[in-house]
Amino acid sequence: MDSLSLLIDGFGTALTPQNLLFAAIGVVLGTAIGVLPGIGPAMAVALLLPVTYGLEPTAAFIMFAGIYYGGMFGGSTTSILLNTPGESASVVTAMEGYPMAKRGRGPQALAAAAIGNFVGGLIGTVALVLLAPAVASLAVNIGAPDYFAVMVLAFIAVTSVLGRSRVRGFASLLIGLTIGLVGLDQLTGQARLTFGSLHLADGIDVVIVAVGLFAVGESLWVAAHLRRTLDKPIPVGRPWLAGSDLRRTWRPWLRGPVIGFPFGAIPAGGAEIPTFLSYVTEKRFSRRKDEWGKGAIEGVAGPESTASASAAGTLVTMLTLGLPTTAVAAVMLAAFQQYGIQPGPLLFERESALVWALIASLFIGLVLLLVINLPMAPVWAKLLRIPRPYLYAGILFFASVGAYAVGGEVIDLLLLFAIGVLGFAMRRYGLPVLPAVIGVILGPAAELQMRRALQLSDGSLVGLVNSPMAVTVYVIVAAILAWPLLRRLVKRPSGDEPKDPAGV
Repeated sequence: MDSLSLLIDGFGTALTPQNLLFAAIGVVLGTAIGVLPGIGPAMAVALLLPVTYGLEPTAAFIMFAGIYYGGMFGGSTTSILLNTPGESASVVTAMEGYPMAKRGRGPQALAAAAIGNFVGGLIGTVALVLLAPAVASLAVNIGAPDYFAVMVLAFIAVTSVLGRSRVRGFASLLIGLTIGLVGLDQLTGQARLTFGSLHLADGIDVVIVAVGLFAVGESLWVAAHLRRTLDKPIPVGRPWLAGSDLRRTWRPWLRGPVIGFPFGAIPAGGAEIPTFLSYVTEKRFSRRKDEWGKGAIEGVAGPESTASASAAGTLVTMLTLGLPTTAVAAVMLAAFQQYGIQPGPLLFERESALVWALIASLFIGLVLLLVINLPMAPVWAKLLRIPRPYLYAGILFFASVGAYAVGGEVIDLLLLFAIGVLGFAMRRYGLPVLPAVIGVILGPAAELQMRRALQLSDGSLVGLVNSPMAVTVYVIVAAILAWPLLRRLVKRPSGDEPKDPAGV
């Protein structure tokens, strides 16, 4: 009941006319940015992060809730209409959504995705309300060794799940950890990797890193691969669902949160795995298996609901433990830090009004998303016709303005484009971006917790594993690292069969 009363107070804050306006602006801006080709929710939030600088924290995070869900809706729109997923979680949506659009059922695909986002987000946010305070109360008793172990788990899980190889994932993480070292040592005050520059003494702002890697790096990558002739967008009518479509989609909408929320709540790296599991599950339960691959509406409804619920689950880990396991959560953690607020076990005590207003605004953002964006889908589709050279030139301009607004220093612009070139190189060589952002944000905190644990044990490494929770987490880490090797050993007997000499 205490959580319910706090949530009601949060609605009282979020439903003021001014905050409702900020939520509506966030939904529209998030959708407008997220619907553009190659731009997902993470890039939309990173690009719009500097827009909230002038706002007080509560209004800023209410606006972020709208940007968050608006960006997710926009990502599914490009997946369905252009076969261009804005993020990895939208890849599964494109598998059935784009064939639906080519068959003239784009409106139905967009409606199934929008309602799936609403249902999954609604159920996931309810679970967030029920679980987050309990997780936070348990996390208060976690010590420095436990925190360091959980952060190591986040590092390992994210780098193992994402990218084409673990080596690339760990290389990306190392890049992020190195950037996170720039500045003065938190305990000794010793300058590290500043190269004698006073501008780098405070470190590199996380906002600059996020905008550089996501917005600038993606823009340079797309600019380098622009084709002279682009496919024309598929025309879109007004989204609607017939009775037969509703009968096929309501079960996937409800099954999605059951799969998505648990995966989001554990530090395991985003919605890629649960959306694929949802796709496989819906295909297994479907009675029309002949439609799969040609535009089965269940293949849109289930993964979209799953992705939205997974996003809500991610906020549990981010708010209660301060661990971002997706790109969007990493950028939102950067938003907290720009206001001097550190998510973690004490957040629900120290910033109770802000947290519950944010959670209430998630509900409001979902409703606004459905009310505002579903009828406006044809308008957003027209944005897809913007020539991409103009589009990415505009993105670079707004990214530059946002980076300059961080500190008003020219060096911030130089750092932005240097990190943007780094982001381009990472894409060129197949390095995932998310581990680098996670490394920048969590690296300093993990170092601090490790040094505290070692101080408590007089420098003995045993101090890192002197609690049952830490030992359990390290066992999970070892299992994650050893799983590919074990799987290879299990499969080896079947792989050692002699090949047919006549075979190719």
